[in-house]
Amino acid sequence: MEKRKYRILISGGGTGGHIFPALSIAGALKSRLETEILFVGAEDRMEMERVPAAGYEIKGLPVAGFDRRRIWRNAGVLLKLRKSLSMARAIVKDFKPDIAIGVGGYCSGPTLKAAQRAGVPTLIQEQNSYAGVTNKLLAEKADRICVAYDGMERFFPADKIVKTGNPVRTSLTDKSRDRNAAIGSFGLNPDKPTLLVVGGSLGALTINESFEGGLEKILNAGFQLIWQTGKNFGDRGPCAAKGKRGVVVTPFITDMASAYAAADLVVSRAGAGSISELELLGKPCILVPSPNVAEDHQTKNARALSDVGAAILITDADARGSLVDTAVRTMADRRTLESMSSAISRLALRESDQRIVDEVIKILDRRK
Repeated sequence: MEKRKYRILISGGGTGGHIFPALSIAGALKSRLETEILFVGAEDRMEMERVPAAGYEIKGLPVAGFDRRRIWRNAGVLLKLRKSLSMARAIVKDFKPDIAIGVGGYCSGPTLKAAQRAGVPTLIQEQNSYAGVTNKLLAEKADRICVAYDGMERFFPADKIVKTGNPVRTSLTDKSRDRNAAIGSFGLNPDKPTLLVVGGSLGALTINESFEGGLEKILNAGFQLIWQTGKNFGDRGPCAAKGKRGVVVTPFITDMASAYAAADLVVSRAGAGSISELELLGKPCILVPSPNVAEDHQTKNARALSDVGAAILITDADARGSLVDTAVRTMADRRTLESMSSAISRLALRESDQRIVDEVIKILDRRK
């Protein structure tokens, strides 16, 4: 296609699971097109720091999610939504995008709705196996819907769906990591099986408390642990690990590529981004879906893997009673680890960011 500069709006965020794919798509766009990219995020969320740090401009909206448990609190949410819609219309009018891309999160709704009303083509990236309310509302007027799971015609017009997979951080796959070197970078013993526990940047309380009380079982079984607690667990992790060898506790892991390379088994929530990373890296995993997400989509994500032997699913309610014991038993079973690794690798869709850019280019070509 001819070399002209395209103006591309990308909206989404709230969590790393939305931000990392958005940045991956932006990087793939810049590698193939002459582009000016503008992000739209939610004020006071992590994208307002992560996106500029990656070298992109971002504008914030005051949008917030609906409180499904305390309905009376949503009057303020509706006012923020109204203001966000007005601000999104102004952003679209001023930026004049050739296409708007939504990757999920509170802000993608008003942004893509404003783009559609202005006649701007839109592409939705639905990460989960169960579509969110916002994307379902946007789907009718979307030009393309990029998904990571089969069966998404339950939620979207079948003729708009393309299975692309979910983009992941390029740092995880841009070069292979040696297991022994990765383990050594954490100061652990390369001769011991290693368990990686991650609960997201904020932390997963149920997972954290399970391992807080289960460290002795892990160590007594001859295993070692890399444990990302998230920032909300405070000093409880380091206190539980004090004086114990073979445990690395940190609120945040900067080098996730090495953490994954070091791991024989991963315990994680079941966000779509995390699952895509585990698939691409072929990592056996125990998934503990968060119960605090819309439409319980993490359980549906996890079940898509557990049903084909690619993961073990433990509910949040059962985790305190069975998570550590299941991890110890699984770590000791080499055959199960190998079987799970093989099964989860078969689910991986590679170069998802490039597949999505392929669809963007098709839309742009049609609009010439």
